[in-house]
Order: sequence, then C-alpha cells, then structure tokens
Amino acid sequence: MNLSNVFQKLSPNTPILQATFGLERESLRINTEGRVAQTPHPEKLGSRSFHPYIQTDYSEPQLELITPVAQSTTEARRFLGAITDVAIRSMDKSEYLWPLSMPPVIVEEEIQIAQLESDYEYQYRVGLAERYGKLLQSISGIHYNFELGKDLTQQLFEVSDYDDLLTFKNALYLKLAQNFLCYRWLLTYLYGASPLAEKGFLTDEIGCVRSIRNSNYGYVNAPDVHISFSSLEQYVTDIENAVGSGQLSSEKEFYSAIRLRGAKTSRDFLTKGISYLEFRNFDLNPFEPLAISQETLDTTHLFALALLWLDDMEQVDEELAVAATLNNQIALSHPHTPLPKEADPKPIVTAMKDIVAHFGLDDYYSQLITKVEASLLDPRLTLSGKIAEQVEEGSLEKFGQQQGQAFHDYAWTAPYALKGYENMELSTQMILFDAIQLGLNVEILDEEDQFLKLWHGDHVEYIKNSNMTSKDNYVIPLAMANKVVTKKILDKAGFPVPAGAEFANKDDALRYYGQIANSAIVVKPKSTNFGLGISIFQESTSLSGYEKALDIAFSEDSHVLVEEFVAGTEYRFFILDGKCEAVVLRVAANVVGDGSSSIRELVEKKNQDPLRGRDHRSPLEIINLGDIELLMLEQQGYTPDTVLPKGSQTFLRGNSNISTGGDSIDMTDQMGESYKQLAADMATAMGAWACGVDLIIPDYTKPASKELPNCTCIELNFNPAMYLHAYTYVGSGQRITPKILRKLFGEI
Repeated sequence: MNLSNVFQKLSPNTPILQATFGLERESLRINTEGRVAQTPHPEKLGSRSFHPYIQTDYSEPQLELITPVAQSTTEARRFLGAITDVAIRSMDKSEYLWPLSMPPVIVEEEIQIAQLESDYEYQYRVGLAERYGKLLQSISGIHYNFELGKDLTQQLFEVSDYDDLLTFKNALYLKLAQNFLCYRWLLTYLYGASPLAEKGFLTDEIGCVRSIRNSNYGYVNAPDVHISFSSLEQYVTDIENAVGSGQLSSEKEFYSAIRLRGAKTSRDFLTKGISYLEFRNFDLNPFEPLAISQETLDTTHLFALALLWLDDMEQVDEELAVAATLNNQIALSHPHTPLPKEADPKPIVTAMKDIVAHFGLDDYYSQLITKVEASLLDPRLTLSGKIAEQVEEGSLEKFGQQQGQAFHDYAWTAPYALKGYENMELSTQMILFDAIQLGLNVEILDEEDQFLKLWHGDHVEYIKNSNMTSKDNYVIPLAMANKVVTKKILDKAGFPVPAGAEFANKDDALRYYGQIANSAIVVKPKSTNFGLGISIFQESTSLSGYEKALDIAFSEDSHVLVEEFVAGTEYRFFILDGKCEAVVLRVAANVVGDGSSSIRELVEKKNQDPLRGRDHRSPLEIINLGDIELLMLEQQGYTPDTVLPKGSQTFLRGNSNISTGGDSIDMTDQMGESYKQLAADMATAMGAWACGVDLIIPDYTKPASKELPNCTCIELNFNPAMYLHAYTYVGSGQRITPKILRKLFGEI
C-alpha cells in the first residue's frame, strides 16, 4: 500500500507536532593532563546495574546520559541538562566532559573497557574491540529518539487506505527510516561536528572535514554487511542472517544512522510493531553545554515530518546506496565547501515549508527553515564550518579543553541549584539532584506545587516540598501548621512553650494591650510559614506599634497569636525519623555599618551576595525594607537613610528566618546531644517523621532535659527548608535530602 500524500490529507488543525522524544548523549571524562581519565565510573552515581539515566558506554571513562521519554524537545533537553549537571558534579572535580565527538590524543592502552557487572555486556565490548579496534569506540555522539504522537498516528491511519493499525505504523516508520537515510546528508552538512582526528587516531591523512563520525571512517559495519530497508520483512531477515553468519555479534551491532526501536528482537517488529526510531547521526556540538541545541532538535523534528510528506521511494536499495555514497562524500568534504551538485536540498526544504504552511505552524518554524537555507548558501554558518575556524596547528585539543572546562565551570556555578529547574523551590531542586544521582526514576507531577513521583522497580513514593512523604500521617502537617494545636500538644506532653493568647479579630487583640503593655511580646499569624507576618518586640512597645504588628499578622491569617517574648538564641533542629540530623543558628536580617553608607545602601550591598535570591531559589534570601523592617528600624530610632557607625550591627527583623533575609550558621557539631534529643522527643510527641523544631536557648552550653529544659519551643515546622542546613552562611553544612531518600528507598 502507498503512503504518499497521506500527510496532505490531514486537516490543518491536526496535532502535527505531537510526538515524544528522548536523548542519549555520550561523552568522555578528561583529566587535568587533557587525556582520557583513568579513574573508574564515579562512585557517587551508584550502581550502573539499574541507574536509569547515567550509564557507562563502551569504556570506563565514557559516560552515557539517557533522558526519559519526554512530551516535547524542550522537556527532553531540559532533563538532559539536569542529568549533565548531576554527572559533572558527581565526577572528580578535576575532571570534565570532553565536548567534541572525536577524542583528544588517545592510544588504545588508555581505553579501559567498561567494568560492568554483566559479563555478557563486557564480553560484547571485548568483541567490538577485536572487530573494530578500541579507538573507534572512543568516538562519542548523541542519539535522538523520536515517536509520532498517538493522536497524530491515529488520524494518519484513518485517512490512509490501511485497515490494520500495526501494519500501518510499521509502514509509516519504515518510510520515515528510508527517507531519513536518503536525506541524512543534509543533517551531516548542517550538524556534522567531527572535522578533525588528532594525531595517531587514523592511519589515513584526511585533513579537515565535516564529520569523520558520519563518514566511512566512523561508525560503519564491515563492507560485507548489507541490511536492506526495502521492506520490514527483508530488514528482519538480513539482520538475522548477519548475526547468524557471525558478521554481527548481535543485532545491536548494526551501526545504521537510524534504528527501528521498540522490540527486543527485529522479528518482534512483525508482530508487535515498530514503536519509535533512533536517529544516531548527531555529533556533539562543542558550542553547547548539553552538546545539542534546541534549534537542532526542533529543526530535526520538522525534518522528520517533512520526510513523511515526501513521496514513497520506488527503488529503495538502489536509491539508499547512492545516498550513502553522497553522505560519505559530504562528510569528507572540507567544512567550507558547498554541497555537491548531486545533493539537491530543494525537495526536503520545500516539504518542510509545506508542512509549516499546511498546518499553520508559527513563525518559529519558518525561522528554522530560513536558517537552514542561509547555511545552504554559506557553509561557514554550518556547525562544522564554525568549528573549522577553531583549528590550531592541525588540532582541536586547545579548543576542546577550553570549551570543556568552561562547561565544567558553569555546572559548578550556583552548585545549590539544579540546572534547568531553578524556578522550583530550592529544597525540591536538591532532592531532585540527589534522586537522579542515586539512580531513582523521577517525574515532576506538578512543578508549581513541588510535587514529585520517585520510584525504583515497583516501589513508588510521592514527595511534596522535598520532605512531605508517606511517612507522615496526613493530619500531622495540618497540626504543625496550626500553632495553637502545636502548643497544646507539646504543653500536654510536658514540653516548654511560650504563654499567650489567640484572637480572631483586631478589636479583641487591641483590648489585650493592657495586659502586655509592659512586656516583651511576639505577634504572629496562627498558621504561617517562612516567618511571614511575625513581629517581635524585645522590649515593651507602644499601642501604635502593637497595632501595626496586628495589621501585619492579620494580613496573613484570620487568627493571630500574641505570645510572651522568650529571651535567648533561636536554633532550628531538623528531625528525621526520631533523630536530629542538623542544627542551624539563624541570625535575623542585619547589616553592619561602615561609617559612610546608609542602612538602605548597606542592604543593597549585602543583597549582591550570589547566595542571595528570591522565592527560596537560593540558600539566602534578599533582605527587604518592607513594613516589618521599617517598624523594626523605628523601634531603634533609625530610618533607612540613617548612616551607621563603622562596626555597628543593626537588625532589620526580630524573627531570624532565612526566608526573611537572615543568615545561617551550622551548629550541628557544637550543639549538645541533650538539646538534639529533646528536640527529637518533641517531634516524636507530635508524631512527625520529618520536621523542623525551633528552640529558644539562652545558653546552649548548659545541658537540657525534659524536667529542666533550659529552652522554649516556639514552633514546629512541617515543611522545613533543607537548603538552609546544606548551604550555610557559616560552617560546612549538612545534607538532609540523601538521608530522606535512603530512608524512603532502603533497598538501594
């Protein structure tokens, strides 16, 4: 049956871009000498026997980064960024990923076959070394996995003359594979990026070309291996015969620029169908930290759709043989030479334009085609054309070292963040990083709500805000969110809490002023987090000051607490499963005078610290000069324009939350065990698996007990930020997220 014109029959409102994508990137680890690293696979990355995202390819230093199935090219590339970030920050810090497909100067003795647990996989690699040599296996690239969307496929089937969906899908993907091989020379021209082999790699001198990897010097089988794409039946037969005769050691040794995927064996395609295709001809782009650009991904998507827009091939084997010769010619041409006259890009470019026009795609896709046409007119705009200009004395090693080190340094900037996911809450970024590193499967169910799904095998866990898990009873976080309930539970259990009163309206709260007019007090919302709406008066305040504090608190909640102020230093204890894992001293937002700058200017200077940001996306928060801060300054007789004497410290907040501009100091090692145990006991009394316990301690050098606590609990936090323990303003910090994951997934 014929598939020509089936795309043209689709309605313009068909979801033509619906597809799923996956990326697999290979890269060599490089050491400080600029040679291939001789160290083993990074220990921090866990077991290669099950890691879903970070594996070892052929050799021990060759990482393979694998994204899960994504619903868009943007999502696939974004996750590749996260995996890349985790991989680099899990390697020895002196090593970096080589950004080019062709390796630096290398000899076979430097290439250690991956020490995998599977003897079959190890012996398979040994066989490849014997058949092709180890040097060829040190070439790296990117594989682009592509599946047409289910709705799109169904609509194509309905306008076709096929009466069986599986047969139709096989025909559709086979046509795409055929036309891909027919026109892959265009991708070699545009995105070829392996123009040079370093000294000693090749026995032939070929000079500077477009793509060694995509030429006959790259990943090609022996000349006697002939696999036909004329029909699926013939493809299956040829693959099986090649394996049976020993020409191939296994089906996966067929080094085609495209692979049919979705079944364990080729024969299974006949009964189970082709699920997706794997485009295997992309060199690493050394100008991109992720080795492939968003533009390349989207242009290739449009290219793949255009391949289906074209007519069916008539003499498949003959036409593909001609196309293979043409691709090799283009791959081995100098990057600055134009396409040969035999290579006519007009049919495929026209098909791409027709796709855009027929389905009304936005200008972005038209611009992609415009860039393709510009590159066809000027080879210097192609990827290999740009790389050729970086060749120095017949080598790209200096360029590769510069780019690789630059990408390495970028990964280590803001190491508290997960690249590509910086808009998520910081503790969630941290647990995502650790989950990927550990080898857990991850899925972001709701990015805005910080809701994750993690799993290993059949074991599934859901996590919200990085520490709210199935280990906590549903009602416990609700109880901790209600400060009145928390106080009553702790008081009943015999733990010290501050005295105070609760108010549902401002009038009643104002009448309470007579009872606290001469007292130090704290005014705060009944249910709050991150220190929002809290005002602290360490000395008695005026009625107007008290009223302002009430207005601030009522703006956050319908109920307000007025409590006695407890003198001392506030510490946050992080309790996990009945044990204190970290203690931090939080110093309220403050500035120190320099004798010439105003308080406003001092705040602006302190906010320049790269650790400071907004909305819990960095370890420290920006210091604001809002109503609460202005009220605090007024209590001290200051305004934002006051110039502080040199060395004079002024606090802008009474509460010490990091979320309101405070500084964090790691006190885990200094804090006595008696206080850690007391805090853990409070969490246990509350029934909390993971929580923050805030204690006011006048003197932490004195021991604590339930009978003589020497402290007061002012709050239990059901969603304690873990980043403030990991990335402290002072001290080494404590990482909590790996401990949470290990408790959730004890089998790993």
